[in-house]
Amino acid sequence: MSSHFKYLLLALILAFTASACRNLTGTEPNPPSSPEAQQPQAPIVVNGVRTSYADVVEKTSPAVVRIEAEHRNTSSQTDFPFGDDIFGPGRIPRGPQIERGIGSGVLVSADGTILTNNHVIDGADKITVILSNNQTYEAKLVGSDPPTDLAVLKIDSQNMPFLTLGNSDAVRVGDIVLAIGNPLGIGQTVTAGIISAKGRRTGLSYGSSNDSFEDFLQTDAPINRGNSGGALVNLNGELIGINSQILSGGPSGGNIGIGFAIPSNMAKSVMEQLLKDGKVRRGMLGINIQDLTGDTAKALNLENVTGVLVSNVRQGSAAEKAGIRRRDVITAVNGEKIEDGNALRNKIASTAPGSEVTLSIIRDGKPMEIKAVLDEYQYENASNQPSSGNNNQQGGKGGKLGITVQPLTDQLARQLQLDSTDGVLVTGVDPSGPAAEAGIDRGDVILELNGKTVKTLDDVQSALEGATGKPVLLLVSRQGRTFYVTVRPQ
Repeated sequence: MSSHFKYLLLALILAFTASACRNLTGTEPNPPSSPEAQQPQAPIVVNGVRTSYADVVEKTSPAVVRIEAEHRNTSSQTDFPFGDDIFGPGRIPRGPQIERGIGSGVLVSADGTILTNNHVIDGADKITVILSNNQTYEAKLVGSDPPTDLAVLKIDSQNMPFLTLGNSDAVRVGDIVLAIGNPLGIGQTVTAGIISAKGRRTGLSYGSSNDSFEDFLQTDAPINRGNSGGALVNLNGELIGINSQILSGGPSGGNIGIGFAIPSNMAKSVMEQLLKDGKVRRGMLGINIQDLTGDTAKALNLENVTGVLVSNVRQGSAAEKAGIRRRDVITAVNGEKIEDGNALRNKIASTAPGSEVTLSIIRDGKPMEIKAVLDEYQYENASNQPSSGNNNQQGGKGGKLGITVQPLTDQLARQLQLDSTDGVLVTGVDPSGPAAEAGIDRGDVILELNGKTVKTLDDVQSALEGATGKPVLLLVSRQGRTFYVTVRPQ
């Protein structure tokens, strides 16, 4: 090989090597890399502090659905502003009008079972479910339970994304939660907040407050109209509540940071019964109850203001058969401490009829236990409105209490639709007196004073003797409701 050819070959090799080096060192850059490679995901935790909920949202949001409930207005004609036609002047025929309500729901199993609020689908002629990927299904109503404002739907699909129900009893005030739903119809939205309180009751779920069962988780995670039926999840991605109600303010009626969710444990119990039997059965003791106050506890000589006071025991009820009495204070059910009347009511209602429960009570200052076999709950729809009484009757005064009373006669009992002549009728109340301050009204019937039955004016005066400086405990009957009231004599 000639020296000239060797030099030429060496020059070519050096030129090729330089070109490769320019590409490798970036003097002539490669085509731009993908955006994903240039912009890595932000870290979820930085220096031990969570900076994003994106992982929780990614895991949970596909299981939250939009619900459209169609209601048909069957009106067959409408006003027409002018003209005559064969159907008569000023009217034209028309078909049924369709009204659509929008809410949210949560897939809770892979077979297409959905939890939502009863008020989202109540009265709907057609229910449509729209997934986060815009897939649409027509849903079947499995069953609903207005007293808890829950409903179960089913769509014909398998292998659906779903949320696991968490243990709402383990939730603590201050825990971080996310609310996922379809507020105001704008599309799926996620908001964050904390659990503000537990065991809340609003009395707005169904009919009167006597007929609803509420044990709400309160949250400040923003919830607005359309979020109803959506998910409240914890940071483990578990469903701990079904968003249900808000307290709103201002002309817009928007969120003010007070929202309520049905706890998952209550939702699970209702759902399982609806799936199995199509209805919900609840236990019942057959008592009237009220929360203790400081004055009530003093009047009963109790050291602690804990538990629930029994103000009435219904004849023939499970409570009467078990031996429960008025003035008993229930402190626990099956060993579980009872803080207030709502907790007791929910605990008994969540227990199946026919079950035996052990009640821890305090009677005359002494602790004891009573076993009771529960009846089945029956709706009462009792009125809570006070009676106006009979202002034309005259009687003696309970001067220390600021009331005027008189014995009940057969005629008065019939006029007031009372079952018996037990007690004395309140015919007047001093508006500036202690009884008025405690809520006593004309037409109320006082059955007991400090545990003593009263039927005459002398009974009232005798029961009030020695009551100076100490609250007086009155057992009052008002339109079929019996309850205790504490009054501080003047």
